[in-house]
Amino acid sequence: MNVLLIEDEEAAAQRMQKLLRQLDPEVNILEVTDSIESTVSWLKSNPAPELIFSDIHLADGSSFEVFREVEVTAPIIFTTAFDQYALEAFKLNSIDYLLKPVKLPELEKSLEKWKKLQTPAQKPAIDYQQLLQALQPNLPKTFQKRLVIRYGANIKTVEVADIAYFFTQEKITFLNTFENKKLPVDNTLDELEDVLDPAQFFRINRQFIINVKAIGSMYSYSKSRVKIELNPPSDIETIVSTERSSSFKSWLTGK
Repeated sequence: MNVLLIEDEEAAAQRMQKLLRQLDPEVNILEVTDSIESTVSWLKSNPAPELIFSDIHLADGSSFEVFREVEVTAPIIFTTAFDQYALEAFKLNSIDYLLKPVKLPELEKSLEKWKKLQTPAQKPAIDYQQLLQALQPNLPKTFQKRLVIRYGANIKTVEVADIAYFFTQEKITFLNTFENKKLPVDNTLDELEDVLDPAQFFRINRQFIINVKAIGSMYSYSKSRVKIELNPPSDIETIVSTERSSSFKSWLTGK
């Protein structure tokens, strides 16, 4: 059995591999991918596996985004924490699912179901786009957990939770970590707004997106604006724009 495992939590990936080998010592884990980007790249570069186990929430978004990027022909068993209503979509599309944390008896049942569906007479036609549409109203919004940073010949990842604020300077976007490291970012502030958790980050003006934990002090400023002292400090004056002041105050209270 050749398996592709899509999982961004190392402990969960190791547990799944251990459980699979308990049930089938000859299982061949072809690859463990941990993001939409790495999964799409692998599927485009390799023959289709016999079976895919996929988490739904990945570091760079929902695993359903993979279906928009590449045609998936292998059957998939999802690992998920969806409620029962959303899980009906999996049943209707002849796809099995496992609730986390995955347990050995449930995994064994899923594999038995997969084996029974391997004969041409039993093999279902699975429409992943239909599944995506059915689940869309129930999909919780996922936000970026880490960013890939490129500077010169170097590439590194930065955890979003470690970022104090983003800002633009001379038409370049930068991030500033809580350790006061400044790094260039490929994304614009508009693009970052779409992928950052709005409970954690707020666009205070055209030049800054700040983490709520980076707010040191705040002062009343002219025209109902708010002046912020960031931690770590910024060389650029940080003032909440007039049109964003009301939303900013609501954001501070968690509304």
